[in-house]
Amino acid sequence: MSKCREKASEWGITIRAVNKLCKEGKVKGAKKIGRDWIIPDDATKPEDGRVVSGKYIKTVSQKEKKPLPIGISDYIRAKSEYYYVDKTLLIRDFLDKKALVSLFTRPRRFGKTMNMDMLRVFFEISDEDTAKYFEDTAIWKCDQKYKNHQGKYPVIFLTFKDVKFDSWEATFAKISELIQDEYGRHTVLRKSSRLEKYEKEYFEKVLSGNVNEVELSSSLQKLSKMLGEHYGVAPIIIIDEYDTPIQEGYSKEFYDEIIGFMRNFFSGAFKDNRNLSYGFLTGILRIAQESIFSGLNNLAVNTVMDEEYDSFFGFTKPEIKEMLAYYGVSDKETELGDWYDGYMFGSREIYNPWSVINYLSKGCLPQAYWINTGKNEVLDDVLKGATEDVTEKLSALLQGERVIAKINQNVVYRSLTENPANIYSILLVAGYLKPTKKELQGDGSWLCEVAIPNREIAAVYKNEILSHLVEIGAVGITTADKIAESLYASDFAKLQDGITDYMNKSISFYDSGAEGFYHGLVLGLIALMDNQYKIKSNRESGDGRYDISLFPHNRKYPGIIMELKSDKGLNDNELEALSEEALAQIDEKKYDMEMLDDGITTILKLGIAFSGKKVKIRRR
Repeated sequence: MSKCREKASEWGITIRAVNKLCKEGKVKGAKKIGRDWIIPDDATKPEDGRVVSGKYIKTVSQKEKKPLPIGISDYIRAKSEYYYVDKTLLIRDFLDKKALVSLFTRPRRFGKTMNMDMLRVFFEISDEDTAKYFEDTAIWKCDQKYKNHQGKYPVIFLTFKDVKFDSWEATFAKISELIQDEYGRHTVLRKSSRLEKYEKEYFEKVLSGNVNEVELSSSLQKLSKMLGEHYGVAPIIIIDEYDTPIQEGYSKEFYDEIIGFMRNFFSGAFKDNRNLSYGFLTGILRIAQESIFSGLNNLAVNTVMDEEYDSFFGFTKPEIKEMLAYYGVSDKETELGDWYDGYMFGSREIYNPWSVINYLSKGCLPQAYWINTGKNEVLDDVLKGATEDVTEKLSALLQGERVIAKINQNVVYRSLTENPANIYSILLVAGYLKPTKKELQGDGSWLCEVAIPNREIAAVYKNEILSHLVEIGAVGITTADKIAESLYASDFAKLQDGITDYMNKSISFYDSGAEGFYHGLVLGLIALMDNQYKIKSNRESGDGRYDISLFPHNRKYPGIIMELKSDKGLNDNELEALSEEALAQIDEKKYDMEMLDDGITTILKLGIAFSGKKVKIRRR
């Protein structure tokens, strides 16, 4: 027997819809035990259904519906066996523009690998008639001139999306293995009468895996030359997620080694290579400052700020509507939008495709699916090097506010330490921010008003902030649990103990002498008190400006006002007196006026004093 949640996931509808079908007697064998419906495992979804408007529709039985392509980046498999969102017009737009080398930068999990594999299948010469995989797609409805390119080119395809290792030695070994496998896809060259003996010897050496760094750096150039000679047509080179090993190099301290290799590797493939029909690269960042693409004047870069190709990475609103209708959950459009919409690529509103398909496959259960796709090194680096200004702006963003930032799309990872303002550029191109307004500047940068795109990314921020605080010892899981439990039970004494514990551990890490210390505290509180409170800092209320106020979303929780004071070299008595002074200031300045005006009557007031690594909290 199954529960409603399990059947909702299986049938692709909401739990409420399953409950309703059971109540109406439309699910054969369903029984109500207590408050829950229990459904036979072999029960099938009723064939009839109604949409939100109440109009009758004929639904496709679940057995006829294609599964969602979770983790599938193989175009042929996705197109043949799964629900596929047609992005083939990318081919038309590219052939119209005819850029020799194209770089597409988008956040991770936005369909880059799938699109690159689609290009490979479309263009590549194959013993199989691959036209059949495009006959019912949008590109096949276009002019014959586009079809004439199908299956006409040799293709070199590499994806670096899984090149994530802790050392340069392991990274080089993996890249060597990927190139060895790609050479293995072209063993027809072994018997080619058009290749010279020395070329075949090099080919065999790469196949054996017995090549050094210098030899491997020219492998793309040499393979493209051999393919061009054999087929009489210059090949297409596709490099997917080119910057993944570069990001790992930055995080794991072999940055110079990976940059040096990639510079030679890409230069041979794309710079002045006569044996190249077209080149495609994808990644998160355009790492121009490292001269990886030095002298490559034929490179056309398309970023999240550009309107060209803006609909081909991620799902558009019409695609979402069609998908929701197909799975019979059109009533979930608003919820899905709140969680996974909000990205702006060019002028196009875009949904996160990875999260959308996971949401639908889980029976429309909203949660942060993007957070489980790997460690968010970008945010981790931001938090490690966060200045007071960065921390304050992150706090504002987490509260749903918008901030002004200059966006330079040519930043590199190590520029985080050189110029903290580059943080916003990296966060935007990596998918952690969206531009709500933008204005192109004379130097090619953008002046943007930025915000967090949706509820999922807000959850990712909060999770990463909390993980960071736990990692550095600023707060333990037991402290977080203590605060959460005290809020749930309205136990003010336990809440004070939890916050005291948090403050003690925070001050052990943060620079307690810094003027903006409490901004770091605010970020931590936002992560700890996710969903319970709206947290404000340094705002006017009554006759002054309070330090921190926590406004409960649910009035069963208390409002919390914190006033912080610090001084150097205080003994315990002096520290207690300072905390009393802070507490008295809350009443004297009427900091609770904003909460009272908002109808919050139960208010916990905390006077917090610290000196060095000592802290004292008084409450009322």
